[in-house]
Amino acid sequence: MILTVDVGNTRIKAAVFEGNTVLENFVFYKNELQEKIENILKKFQNCSDLVVASVGNIEKQSFLAFEKQLNIHFLTHEDVFPFVNKYATPKTLGIDRMVLASGATLQFPKQNRLVIDAGTCITYDFIDENDNYLGGAISPGLRLRYEALHNYTAKLPLLTFETPELYIGNSTAQAIHSGVVNGFVYEIDGFIDEYRANFANFIIILTGGDADFLAKRLKNTIFANSNFLLESLNQTFQYKIDND
Repeated sequence: MILTVDVGNTRIKAAVFEGNTVLENFVFYKNELQEKIENILKKFQNCSDLVVASVGNIEKQSFLAFEKQLNIHFLTHEDVFPFVNKYATPKTLGIDRMVLASGATLQFPKQNRLVIDAGTCITYDFIDENDNYLGGAISPGLRLRYEALHNYTAKLPLLTFETPELYIGNSTAQAIHSGVVNGFVYEIDGFIDEYRANFANFIIILTGGDADFLAKRLKNTIFANSNFLLESLNQTFQYKIDND
């Protein structure tokens, strides 16, 4: 069994895999890390490896505390990946984006793939049908958009996510919801349209915390999987073992 851990900007996500089968998923905050992993390892005592991909600010020592119980692996830019990294600044490419690109390459061979991860930020990552990682885009996620409107204006309130009642917001709150949520959806559809116009044999993979919400609203046909990063982390680790 393999325990995969994705340390994000806001939360930590984890999953236990047996082969490619997910046995259980977990979501928790950074201050809960020690307790949650202890509980996971008590429940799944046959875990042999813990695989970590981290973009969040968390000490490696937090994981190394478990090295007597299982093997600890931190994925880095130095590991082997199933694509050619053609990013102009490869060392600055987030390990989470590399793992997503790896999963897309392994799960959807010989296709042009666009991975959209809708979390704290929205990231777009494009891997062509020849397994070249070309880059993508980064923009604010839903929560950051709400926070920016509040933090950088004098009077706009800080709202939490809510599906707009109307396309035309008839109050300040509804206008914010319409602008944030509809703008979020239109941006993603616009990016997809641009890629579709330039690449054939094309698949879109949507993941992240807002994936389920978006999947119902985007006009484009997509493959939506909110657990895609953890699945990709498991597959990337297995690919690493086979090719080291």
